[in-house]
Amino acid sequence: MAKETKVFDSDIRYSTEYRKINYPRLEFRKGELELILPIDYKDEKKLLEKHKLWIRSKQKFIESAILKATKKKLEKRSEIQLKSLIRNIIIKEKIATKNIYFKNMKSKWASCSSNKNLTFNSQLKYLPNYLIKYIVFHELTHFKEKKHNLSFWKLISEKFRNYEKYEEDLMIYWFLIKKKL
Repeated sequence: MAKETKVFDSDIRYSTEYRKINYPRLEFRKGELELILPIDYKDEKKLLEKHKLWIRSKQKFIESAILKATKKKLEKRSEIQLKSLIRNIIIKEKIATKNIYFKNMKSKWASCSSNKNLTFNSQLKYLPNYLIKYIVFHELTHFKEKKHNLSFWKLISEKFRNYEKYEEDLMIYWFLIKKKL
């Protein structure tokens, strides 16, 4: 089904998309609220009301990231340099991977498969080294812990104590890249 844009509580703009899924999801993948709902879902307003504080908090965070993005600069790195950098980081981490792919991704920096394949967003070439190292480690950590649960974040924090700052910086750069390209 097609997406439909609506307004909730006078100022919360969102779009809805109905899919063959079991549970509703709220996402801010591109900086705007999206409701991904089961095809027969009826309690859209109730879902929004239940998560209103989280939505407002996320909106405020995104607005702040967009403002901070104006003070950042993009790196000038070729895709060949990016590939070399990422491969070297993986070698230093001494974690076996299968294949490493690079492609433009619309909504994430990277992903990993259960087969230990890694896919990296080609737009990483615009990020500073410290964020690329963080993203690579983040994906490699998924080989040990699949979900973003407490165990996963504990593993991340062993190497990146202030990982929340890295996550914030990734959001800032996301908006900067989307604005510039």
